[in-house]
Amino acid sequence: MKEDNLPLKILPKLREEFPDIEFVVKDPNEEWDILESEEIIILDTVIGIKEIIIFDSLEKFSKVPRIGMHDFDALTNLRYLQKLGKIKKIKIISMPPMTNLTAVKNVINKICKK
Repeated sequence: MKEDNLPLKILPKLREEFPDIEFVVKDPNEEWDILESEEIIILDTVIGIKEIIIFDSLEKFSKVPRIGMHDFDALTNLRYLQKLGKIKKIKIISMPPMTNLTAVKNVINKICKK
């Protein structure tokens, strides 16, 4: 969706700016085949927020009732991968649809600073 594609629009610039970071595009409704990772960082557009919010725990999200497999979403997938031990730590960078590239780069710099 046009309102929800900010990460895909800025991805080429992020790859240029951060050549040492591997950016991988994943469909939220497909199985994620990821290697065991110490930390995973997710960029996501969130409609209805006014500023970038960083979540560092899946427990901060409320559970949604599941009726069938069509209700299996990215959050369910991430919880499953965490339960399997494939994800040790997670950060979800939630961005309003109109976030500018500079703001996203600043947040990535802050998170990835060692």
